[in-house]
Amino acid sequence: MNIDISKIYQRVLLFLMVMVLAASALRAQSVYQPYSYQFYQKFSTELYATNTAIHTSIKPWFVDDTLLRHKYDSLMQANNKANGLLKGRFFNEHLVDVQRAGYTLYADILPDLQTGYDFASSKATWLTTLGYQVGGTIGSKFSFYGSGYNNKAQLPAYITNYANSTGVVPGQTRVTNRGSNITDWSYYAFLLSYTPVKYVNFTAGQDKNFIGDGYRSMLLSDYASPYPFFKATVNVGSVKYIALYSLFEDPNGPKVPGDNSNLKKWGYFQYIDWSVSNRVSLGFFESLVSADRDSVGHKRGFDFSYASPLTFLTTVESSHGSPDKNGLGLTFKWKFADKNIVYGQFYLTEFQAGDFFSSNGSSRNKYAYQLGIRGADLLKVKTLNYLFEFNAAKPYTYTETVGFRNYSHYDEPLAHPLGANFREWLGILNYSTGRFDLQGQLNYAYYGMDMNGLNYGQNIFESYQTPAKTTGNFIGQGLRTDFYYAEGKIAYLLNPKYNLRLELGALYRDEKNSVFNNKTGMITFGLRSSFRNIYNDF
Repeated sequence: MNIDISKIYQRVLLFLMVMVLAASALRAQSVYQPYSYQFYQKFSTELYATNTAIHTSIKPWFVDDTLLRHKYDSLMQANNKANGLLKGRFFNEHLVDVQRAGYTLYADILPDLQTGYDFASSKATWLTTLGYQVGGTIGSKFSFYGSGYNNKAQLPAYITNYANSTGVVPGQTRVTNRGSNITDWSYYAFLLSYTPVKYVNFTAGQDKNFIGDGYRSMLLSDYASPYPFFKATVNVGSVKYIALYSLFEDPNGPKVPGDNSNLKKWGYFQYIDWSVSNRVSLGFFESLVSADRDSVGHKRGFDFSYASPLTFLTTVESSHGSPDKNGLGLTFKWKFADKNIVYGQFYLTEFQAGDFFSSNGSSRNKYAYQLGIRGADLLKVKTLNYLFEFNAAKPYTYTETVGFRNYSHYDEPLAHPLGANFREWLGILNYSTGRFDLQGQLNYAYYGMDMNGLNYGQNIFESYQTPAKTTGNFIGQGLRTDFYYAEGKIAYLLNPKYNLRLELGALYRDEKNSVFNNKTGMITFGLRSSFRNIYNDF
């Protein structure tokens, strides 16, 4: 690939000029809030009001917007008026909470103790997790956050099989005793944030990122394990821009003689979110995943030519003979009524006009899309929030010429957990009253699995150069599999500062086709905490 250094220089200069223009803003102290759908949906009233234009599709947040900060403080003080047994530091404050003129510091122990019963396999399930979180600020410009979890569990059969097959607990991290019925794993996240001026932020650490307004993301989700990253964010008027650089791993990639470490992959992401008005916003996304070594083990390293600060130019340049995985995406959000939105995404990983605009079902038509509706105060019931969503991905989307160059991190997709070659419908209802939180969720999906040794396009770790057929492809081809999922939770909030709660849950899952019928039905009860997302619906 030929690189024009003068163009790179011009782009970097333009990026720095934007930084300087933003520097006239007031200083602000940002508070990091780990991403959790269950917690973030409580902001829907403020986020989706027609009199605001808040950027909602970039997660996790720093709570620095005045409106969001007011809601955040209200949620964090939910138990302040408690009496009797619920009154006291354990139910209202951080375990450690230091407030000084030059710095702040808080720390908590995060227990996650759960017991349950899987009726399908007639066995008990349990989870013992001891975690922690620590965070704070230094002056008005620096903030930091860290969390860690040591886990041991006897999981339901479908999660145990997943962990033993991939070596990863879904959405968390690698297991330390792969192949066992008792699963052990540890999970860590940390970051350091620098906000030199109100509208500019630099963040570095190890965590997850999420792009979109939905429950799923077809662009970049928080399903895969945490990864090291650096992110620059610029928020100027109606436009918010992020440049994200990440380091991924592939345990199945080629090894270098004498080096048993996993193959590394660099991720280059850019996203612009433009609030056209209070009601309409548009987003432009670019992704590029580059293996750190080629197919014969030669080291490549971080490619500064890919770190262009202008969206789309990297993909255009890299399309000329580059072996790397690139894609372009679009997002939209429309507030069709106060506190209610329609949202969507489109992600394209290969474009050949002749195939794209024909109906020949070419295997080169690799794209995914999403359409959803969500909002707050459904049927005028305060704090009754809802989401209904449809997701789909054509066969072979997110794949590459060889598996280790695909759109993944540590054997898990960076977008949707079902990979490709699927359609999914889901709905979620949340209701909060006092210290009670209730959530119900329904999913239905169908997808086509590989069969008879042929690649039908669902497994993103297979090469797109070996399709079962070059034309006549359709979603659900191969071994059609139907997926049903239902889950309900009732939680009683004990301490809002770290989401400590008593939680009763029930789950039903059925995955079936002409070869197998895997069912799971279970109930759980536990003392839980933290704001992390844990996905069981795959």
